[in-house]
Amino acid sequence: MKHLKFSVLPGDGIGPEVMEVALDVLASATKDAGYALDYSTHDVGGIAIDRHGKALPEATVKACEEADAILFGSVGGPKWENLPPAEQPERAALLPLRKHFSLFANIRPGLLYPELVAASPLKTERIPDGIDVVCIRELTGGIYFGQPKETRELEDGDVEALDTMIYKRTEIERIAEIAAVAAKSRGNRVCSVDKANVLTTSVLWRKTVTEYFKKHYPEIELSHMYVDNAAMQLARDPNQFDVILTENMFGDILSDEMGIICGSLGMLCSASLGLGKNRQDLPFGLYEPAGGTAPDIAGKGIANPCAQILSGALMLRYSFGLNDLATRIETAVRKTVEQGVRTGDIAFGNPSVNTREMADAIQKNLK
Repeated sequence: MKHLKFSVLPGDGIGPEVMEVALDVLASATKDAGYALDYSTHDVGGIAIDRHGKALPEATVKACEEADAILFGSVGGPKWENLPPAEQPERAALLPLRKHFSLFANIRPGLLYPELVAASPLKTERIPDGIDVVCIRELTGGIYFGQPKETRELEDGDVEALDTMIYKRTEIERIAEIAAVAAKSRGNRVCSVDKANVLTTSVLWRKTVTEYFKKHYPEIELSHMYVDNAAMQLARDPNQFDVILTENMFGDILSDEMGIICGSLGMLCSASLGLGKNRQDLPFGLYEPAGGTAPDIAGKGIANPCAQILSGALMLRYSFGLNDLATRIETAVRKTVEQGVRTGDIAFGNPSVNTREMADAIQKNLK
């Protein structure tokens, strides 16, 4: 039996609840194919602050270094909101993990099944067949990581804050490659989003993307759009897009907008891939649901586990090369929803099931 070695970081709030059942679904899907899950569980986020004094303990990082992938939950919550910003779970755990493992490419599918169009705030007639878009976001560059970054007092007593937006051509080229590969498996269309009419970094971004696709992927239809227009177009007609390619801050905003128009965050997964290779000679990655810790329902056993389960499927696809097994899980989730089995966030007033019942129904559909 082949072993799939990864680290599990359940996090806070609903994180441990949905992670528990997601691991059960992963075990069911892989066991029949001759694979065994080989994972260890470690603290991250708020619970790590409580137990170890910091959001990302050294032991957690070491365990991740020894694994082939990271299956991540969600971190944060009201309990830790009064901490200094640099010590809060989201900033002190996720950003350092991205930097440490050079997780430069965020892949976030925006998928809304036709059966769930009522969950979207968009008019049904605009998306009668649901939504199918993917956002490729550069994750380790731009204004979030650029230096210098500081707040300082001026000679006249005023105070100013400084963030630096920096991009290198090589950083832009490597994320363009990810977008191109994604497009080749979909509709062969990429829309690169920037602010080239204002930002110097965006001028380089547009020039680099244009030249890269012309040289390496001339068969892919490449278009460009300013980020403010892209935000409006996503709300007006999301399916005009196939693959959206963009830098860090713009991708953060657009992927969250995409999450809203796709209805429930409980259905949306993501993958963050790094430069390094694992022992399978595949990309090392961190896989997490797009939603948060939902402290208002934590501990009630009613959270939607689909995003965590689908994140596990992405892990099988990208970091273990098990595309067929990933598709099997994704198909089981879709079939379960089609059958009318729904957690409260996607029930629309109909009877709903709890976290465990949703996962059990998905496991049945694996067969």
